[in-house]
Amino acid sequence: MTLLIIIIVLALIFDFINGFHDAANSIATIVSTKVLTPFKAVLWAAFFNFVAFFIAKYFSGFGIANTVSKVVLEQFITLPIIFSGIVAAILWNLATWWLGIPSSSSHTLIGGFAGAAIMSTIITSGYTTSGFESIKYDVIIKIASFIILAPLIGMIISSLLTILILYVFKKVNPHKANTMFKRLQLVSSGLFSIGHGLNDSQKVMGIIAAALYAAYTKNNIDMGIHSIGQMPDWVAFACFTAISFGTMSGGWRIIKTMGTRITKVTPLEGVAAETAGAITLYITEILKIPVSTTHTITGSIIGVGAVKRLSAVRWGVTRSLMIAWILTIPVSAALAALIFFLFGGTV
Repeated sequence: MTLLIIIIVLALIFDFINGFHDAANSIATIVSTKVLTPFKAVLWAAFFNFVAFFIAKYFSGFGIANTVSKVVLEQFITLPIIFSGIVAAILWNLATWWLGIPSSSSHTLIGGFAGAAIMSTIITSGYTTSGFESIKYDVIIKIASFIILAPLIGMIISSLLTILILYVFKKVNPHKANTMFKRLQLVSSGLFSIGHGLNDSQKVMGIIAAALYAAYTKNNIDMGIHSIGQMPDWVAFACFTAISFGTMSGGWRIIKTMGTRITKVTPLEGVAAETAGAITLYITEILKIPVSTTHTITGSIIGVGAVKRLSAVRWGVTRSLMIAWILTIPVSAALAALIFFLFGGTV
């Protein structure tokens, strides 16, 4: 029971860190365009993060949580595996936050979960297997493919939206249009914050569900969940609350990267980028695929910058971000495998 409680607490801490790590995703443009102060912006984003709970509960469901919980085959899931995965995810998230790198919290969590399971299987087999038989390839491949697809979709949609907006408003007074788009940014950032809450909170929900299932099947601890598909209401409420409070705490280092270093963003472009990011997140919510809100909004910001001219995008910064994205799953998996190797038998 003690380890289960520790895992739940760590999962919620990760959710909180995810909130301040990814706060920049939905508010970077409204801060950089001075629509809201940083403090007001994080309050705005946090509110819509929590609104997402009611949308998921009463309308869209928790399909993404179910997908995350099935990264590792049920018979291989144990509490030490989940513990090692969460610790690795927290360490990588804090490291990338400190360095100001907008990496993916979702892929960090998934990589950690899978890496710990692989190491556990290797040790259990007496080092006679690769350990990869413990993970679901189709789920991981589908999730990993959206490392490329999510920013690409966001980039395409934001480019098309920018072109459409520029055409529709080409005869409108520039000052009047700028004022209008500053107000519209409040709407678009709210929509993106809802998508962020829907997507990212459910990833932690999936991990907690897996922990409760493992506690029941492996440790005879009955917390009311007898299959991964079951989800107590308190899990969802706790996860959406944690990410909302995390968002309220900010994430200023990453806001600088997202809001200014990729490309200079105007209110018009901010509306296009945030709306495109929100649409992308809603599509993946329907498909029940956990994606990175960081990847999505970065692709969207690149799209609006490229419409002006390709040189408007700082491709050196973009390449660095892409390298971090690609490294996230293997690095977090390796870190979780090391943690399980060192401490898996003692927790």
